[in-house]
Amino acid sequence: MDAIVLLRSQHRDVEKLFKAVDKGDLSVVPEICAALEEHARIEEDVFYPAVRDEVPDEMSTVLESLEEHLIVKRLVSELQGMDPDDDAYEAKATVLAENVRHHVREEEDELFPAVRSTLGRKRLAELAELMQRDAVRA
Repeated sequence: MDAIVLLRSQHRDVEKLFKAVDKGDLSVVPEICAALEEHARIEEDVFYPAVRDEVPDEMSTVLESLEEHLIVKRLVSELQGMDPDDDAYEAKATVLAENVRHHVREEEDELFPAVRSTLGRKRLAELAELMQRDAVRA
């Protein structure tokens, strides 16, 4: 397992939950929120700092990703404070899905290939280990 494989796996897990929301199943929203909180934390605590230090050409992408995280965190916080019967709940969950899907596409299409080619297998494996430890600590 390397850091990019780990992050992509988390992306796939959340996408499955978003598909349930697309079909009108809002019962998965709390699970989505929890998964996104963990995902953002390990990216912000471990992955992005490593990319900033070791892949300087991707600094602007990391900064944009951090801004996107702020939007997602705001939506997650709002959803967590809402009653699922609220008229805006489904709309907010849909906007969350759209934002996360955009973010995932950018990471997977732009950031991850650059990081993989620069850091290599060994360093990505080290980062995955750090990310898994960070996830356990929370």
